[in-house]
Amino acid sequence: MSNTDTVTIRVLDKEYQVHCPPDEQGALAQSARLLDTRMRDIRKSGNVIGLERIAVMAALNLAYDLMTAESRSRTDDSNLRELKRLDRKLAKVLNDLERPAGE
Repeated sequence: MSNTDTVTIRVLDKEYQVHCPPDEQGALAQSARLLDTRMRDIRKSGNVIGLERIAVMAALNLAYDLMTAESRSRTDDSNLRELKRLDRKLAKVLNDLERPAGE
């Protein structure tokens, strides 16, 4: 027996049946709401016509957001490593300064 349920989501007034594990259904619902919002915004702009084109534009926008967030995360990780390196260096210098001369 499969460990997934069939969940109904609505995107741009259309219903879709999706198989999803019970512990991921909240994230699926949140993702569907985000996609629905993005697609509605694109449709409202009037620059893109057709459900398929709206879906592709929303997917491209979401993929771009994901790539930007991942890049930011890598930069943050790199900055954190550099700060830790500087912290160790500073701690060593302070430790050396606290030792009496000649030890």
